[in-house]
Order: sequence, then structure tokens, then C-alpha cells
Amino acid sequence: MDAPELIARRIARELKSGMLVNLGIGIPTQVANYLPAGLQVYFQSENGLIGGGAVADQGMIQARLTDAGGRPVTALPGAAAFDSAMSFGLIRGGHVDMTVLGALQVDQGGRLANWMIPGKMVPGMGGAMDLVAGAKRVVIAMQHTAKGKSKIVGRCTLPLTSSRPVDLVVTELAVIAFPQGRATLLETAPGVTVQQVQEATEAELAVPANVPEMAI
Repeated sequence: MDAPELIARRIARELKSGMLVNLGIGIPTQVANYLPAGLQVYFQSENGLIGGGAVADQGMIQARLTDAGGRPVTALPGAAAFDSAMSFGLIRGGHVDMTVLGALQVDQGGRLANWMIPGKMVPGMGGAMDLVAGAKRVVIAMQHTAKGKSKIVGRCTLPLTSSRPVDLVVTELAVIAFPQGRATLLETAPGVTVQQVQEATEAELAVPANVPEMAI
């Protein structure tokens, strides 16, 4: 199992029946592939779709039916398509139960930077600011490090997406939450020790006496 699959499988365990869940570009879109059997979850993407399912197999691709990243997806029974005004109305109106987003950095207080790198061209701002402000729960799916540097930092050096802290970060090494504004280690990945997580993390982590292994 590679890192993105492990992260997506762990986040899928956060889903509950009846949720309206937004999935961002990249690893987050993979979460739909690992929806636990028996759950009825409504996936929303800001390009105007509720009811998107797993990535479409070859031969089942509809060019105009895509997730937020432009990948062809399936549509579950009852799916609905609509325009961007309706889509962002759902987000800003507080109707999205959970959003899963990628990140460039998350600081030890849970603040997120994921929308730009100064001096670099980006294809579009997307809806991250609206989602972090409007979704009831914000979950980050990202690899723990990039180019050997921790992405969970003491203080974000990149522009913040929102002043609102995220609720949970899932990486290929750990699950981290932010109770009382403090990064706290909740779980380690299979075969990963607490010490390995601390060595890979720039932020100061609160570590409970018992840290269970991530259930996948």
C-alpha cells in the first residue's frame, strides 16, 4: 500500500452515513474509493456535483462527469449536477459536513496554508478558503514531508488559507488533532513509532501516554 492509499483509507473511516462530504484535489479524491460498505455518503465537489462515486473504470468514462480535479468519476443513484453558484451556496451556507483537503503546510495550532506559493504560478485558487470557513469539519490529507522537510511546522511560512484551525491531519505516518489549539498525536501508522513521527515533525507535538496504531 502506498502513502496516498494509506491516507485515503484512514480518512474513509471518518465518514458516517448521511454526511455531505467535499473532496479536494489529489489524495482527497481517493477517499471515495474506500467508502466502507453499507455507508450512504454524499460526495460533493465544487464544480457542481453531489453523488459522485469512485473513479470511473475504462469504458465507463463520461467526459463531463468529473471530480474537482477533473478526473472521471461515477455517479451514484440520486446524484445531482448544478452550477457553481449553487455549489458555493452549499459550502458558504454551512451545509457541508466535512471537507477533505490537501495542504502545503499545517502549523502546530492547526492553521492551514494550501493555496499558493509566492512567486509561483498556480492554475486557480479553487474553493479552499470557502471550504475551511464553511465546512463543519476540516480534515487534511497530505504526505508528512516534502523534499525532506516537515509539512507540519511550528509556524506557517506560506500564506494562510484561513484563520480557522483544521480539525484533523492524516499523513502516512500519523493522525494529528488540535484540541485546545495544540497539535496532539492521536495515532501512528502501522510499523511507525512515536519517535519516528516526532523526528519527522517540526511542530511541537503533545503525545499522550498511549498512542494506538492507525486502523486501516
